[in-house]
Amino acid sequence: MAKAIWNNTVIAESSDTEVVEGNHYFPADSINADYFRESAHTTVCGWKGTASYYDVVVEGKENPQAAWYYADPKDAAANIKGRIAFWKGVSVEVD
Repeated sequence: MAKAIWNNTVIAESSDTEVVEGNHYFPADSINADYFRESAHTTVCGWKGTASYYDVVVEGKENPQAAWYYADPKDAAANIKGRIAFWKGVSVEVD
């Protein structure tokens, strides 16, 4: 089981993550949507495509662009479509 934790709160939990470049990609239905807010920020990866971001907000504390996903990844990254990964202080614990 993998858990994404920020501000002492589990924001995502799943036994079905995909690991790409050391990042656990959680299924979209495994996140607690109460803690996520769409961000206008995007970036481009040469082999995965365009990433969109979420701000993570827990108990009034905001972690801007701390989660990302590829809504329409390139074929080489098809395994992460519909999945969300984390950074910027969000810890992922696997037991």
